[in-house]
Amino acid sequence: MKFTRMPLPFVKMSGTGNDFVLIDHRRARIAPEAMPEFARLVCRRRFSVGADGLIFIEDSDTADFRWRFFNADGSEAEMCGNGARCAARFAYMHGIAPARMRFETVAGTIEARVSDINVSLLMTEPRDIQLNRKIELDTGQTLTVHSVDTGVPHAVVFVDDCARVDVRETGARVRFHPEFMPAGTNVNFVQALENGMLKVRTYERGVEKETLACGTGATAAALVAAMLDRAASPVNIVTSGGDRLTIAFTLGEGPSAASVYLKGPANVIYSGELTGEALLESR
Repeated sequence: MKFTRMPLPFVKMSGTGNDFVLIDHRRARIAPEAMPEFARLVCRRRFSVGADGLIFIEDSDTADFRWRFFNADGSEAEMCGNGARCAARFAYMHGIAPARMRFETVAGTIEARVSDINVSLLMTEPRDIQLNRKIELDTGQTLTVHSVDTGVPHAVVFVDDCARVDVRETGARVRFHPEFMPAGTNVNFVQALENGMLKVRTYERGVEKETLACGTGATAAALVAAMLDRAASPVNIVTSGGDRLTIAFTLGEGPSAASVYLKGPANVIYSGELTGEALLESR
């Protein structure tokens, strides 16, 4: 498949270990129908740049910009908290948006504020909240699962020790469980720490393995913990990579939550140019 004339400039960024390739696409270089395969090829580790996802920054008629976000497998996602923080800082650094900005995602319009390397997002209002669901895995194990859509669907499972969880195996069984099909779900294993923080390990849909951080997953974990009286806003999250995210919110009735903010760093790792060889694949 032919994509565009090379080379193509890009920036590699990391949001607490969740890494992304960002491309200024206000002047279109990749046809929409080619974007999923382009993202899959670029996100391959060791064979190309390698990343958890790829973000195209495009013009918007209603906000400062719009994005298109693709997971490493080429699937398009509605929202990604860590990716959104990286996109906001990228847009600010490149003069695309002011420090306080609004941008379009499939999940809705996101508000963000950039302060040095830190970015705070006003997340979309959480929906489809279900607490204390019992699901049986194909291994015969029964889990208590809580679910909430924080821009993308998330399942939350509380555990005594995150380190002892086989995130890839158990996460995949929950991610593809009939209760969450056909879209599937991201899966978060959450441990309450003595200092009031939460430790979260996440199996990400579309990446199909554990990632070092997940912003929407951290948000889901914080909201569910608060709804179950296990935490209170603001909630500090320790990610798999050891970094911290802060989630602040106001609980409502129902259960429900509003004014949900996700805050954390968005780091620039390097910039470069993609060559045609970054898209080669052995057959």
